[in-house]
Amino acid sequence: MSRPTIEDVARIAGVSIATVSRCLHMPDVVAVKTRERVLSAVRQTGYNLNAAAQSLRQRRSNTVLVVVPDIGNTFFSEILGGIEAEASAAGLTMLIGDTGRIKAREDAYVRYLLNGRADGALLLADPQAAWFDIPTRNAVGLPPIVTISEVGPDSGPVTVSINNEAAAAAAVGHLIAQGHRRIAHVAGPVSNVLTEQRLRGYRRALREAGLTLDPGLEFPGDFGLASGRAAFERFQALDPHPSALFFANDEMAMGFLASAYAAGVRVPRDVSVVGFDDIHFAQSCIPALTTIRQPRAEMGATAMRLLLEIIGGAAPASVQLPYELVIRDSTTRA
Repeated sequence: MSRPTIEDVARIAGVSIATVSRCLHMPDVVAVKTRERVLSAVRQTGYNLNAAAQSLRQRRSNTVLVVVPDIGNTFFSEILGGIEAEASAAGLTMLIGDTGRIKAREDAYVRYLLNGRADGALLLADPQAAWFDIPTRNAVGLPPIVTISEVGPDSGPVTVSINNEAAAAAAVGHLIAQGHRRIAHVAGPVSNVLTEQRLRGYRRALREAGLTLDPGLEFPGDFGLASGRAAFERFQALDPHPSALFFANDEMAMGFLASAYAAGVRVPRDVSVVGFDDIHFAQSCIPALTTIRQPRAEMGATAMRLLLEIIGGAAPASVQLPYELVIRDSTTRA
């Protein structure tokens, strides 16, 4: 028979696993009725605190959990490099958890952290996913979390990001300055916080230039190459064609470039293209991609330093790093 887990207690008590952890470690902050339900579930299951969780109050694990939604996405490589450099200098081991945006995996890493197997976590996954409720973030007695990149209103008290809305507006502003007036946008996954922020920036730039917002020029996407190729089919179906497109990330822009090349559509002579992120391949694709550069290595390093400060007892503020518009060969005058 398997040993009862904190998840079993949470399920029987009808609360989150974070609430169970608070009740066991900080009972004074939990409502009396909730505490009674949790303690009743503890007695019912025979659950005992994990030894690692108990030892967390006495010693550190010297391990940091880094959670990413897709380890195969090249966007994360430089961020992970920045994290690793700072973690190594501090004598910490970096454990990478790939959720694949699958809830069961996210839940597993929540349990891993709450059971004291890591001193803290750096979260690159969607902060609105399966992570424990926000009030527990960085609470006394619980491992701290710093959120990187996908930062929204529910991302916790300490985050590292860029101003995605302003960056997107700058990208579209570059196209407008080049004389483009019919500009399409290919968005990221629905409900993703970056999708929302970059869409707002696209719309803001058009409004500020006095251009009409056309819903027919807002294409769906999912940050993958295939949705960039699908965007080319939508582009071809429009009459007249947009003279420029702004993509919510580089991979989709590259998918579009490949389809355009195969169809004999010349970039930028026939259509200008701007991406977002400046991943490694952005400067080596044909044509080299105009894009927004995120300081990804510095984002990772900064987040690791902030996490170390929190572990050490400090209360640092969130950091917003500068972005850069990198102009290459995929854009020209309309």
